[in-house]
Amino acid sequence: MTEPFAPSKTELLELLRRTGDEFVAAVHAQPANSLLSGRYEHGWTARQILAHVAAIEWTYPRLIDIARDAVAGPKPADGKPNREIRDGIDGYNARQVEKRANASIDDLVNEFAANRAQTIAAIEAADDGLLATPLTSSGGRSGPLAQVFREVAVDHVRAHLADILGP
Repeated sequence: MTEPFAPSKTELLELLRRTGDEFVAAVHAQPANSLLSGRYEHGWTARQILAHVAAIEWTYPRLIDIARDAVAGPKPADGKPNREIRDGIDGYNARQVEKRANASIDDLVNEFAANRAQTIAAIEAADDGLLATPLTSSGGRSGPLAQVFREVAVDHVRAHLADILGP
């Protein structure tokens, strides 16, 4: 991971676009059978890490909702922790990867790309004040929203791309 810093909105959008393009191009450049071998985080294959990255990308625009809620003030709790909190982030990640067990590599890359486009659109619609709102992601990253986005949607994706590409 890089040092904590909150990029400007323009910088964040550029990082998201570049990282998304790099990710898609690098995965497409890999022979499909290379994605089925190897053991990485949680004992996953490179294909399972791809499924993880595709799955989690949809969650990033929800960080904006969390920041908006932080600005608006807490909502009354219904007393039930959401499933992600109840089962922990690792359980959530494992369920998302398992849901995509039969998806093709192209399906996973397309899911990532579509979700990345939604992430970019959400950032484009956010104002600078919201991007400065402090929050903590479900994965434990804390700081201004723009910094958390960089850490989870840029640095985290790049780290998993390195996992996928292997040694």
